[in-house]
Amino acid sequence: MELPKLNFQETFDFKFKKDKDKFFIYDLVRKTYLLLTPEEWVRQHWIHYYLTVKSYSTSALITEKKVVLNGLTKRIDLLVTEKTEPVILIECKAPQIKLTEKTFEQTARYNSIIGAKEIVLTNGLQHINAYYENEQYMFYKPE
Repeated sequence: MELPKLNFQETFDFKFKKDKDKFFIYDLVRKTYLLLTPEEWVRQHWIHYYLTVKSYSTSALITEKKVVLNGLTKRIDLLVTEKTEPVILIECKAPQIKLTEKTFEQTARYNSIIGAKEIVLTNGLQHINAYYENEQYMFYKPE
């Protein structure tokens, strides 16, 4: 199994298993093994980042939450909460997916329902961060 090295300073301790010819990665939030897709590889990096580097509890992280947007049911990839309030919405794409204005707008539409103060659009190699204030997104580079 060849996984791309993602753009994180830290290395995380992932648990994997193989069943037949498929690989699975352990999700610390859902406490189960999930099919290891390129997008899941990115999401698991962010989950480990918020748990180990930022010291959030697993209960502060929400994955695959359903949102209804224009009558369509969508799922957000990862939401970081503080005291149950949405703080950071993370939209994960596979590493080979280019991050564009269109993918950012998709994330912003999801956030119009969620109401997080910050959003991160990521393919694991590139991360786009933005705060929402005064009814617009302000892009920034994290330190």
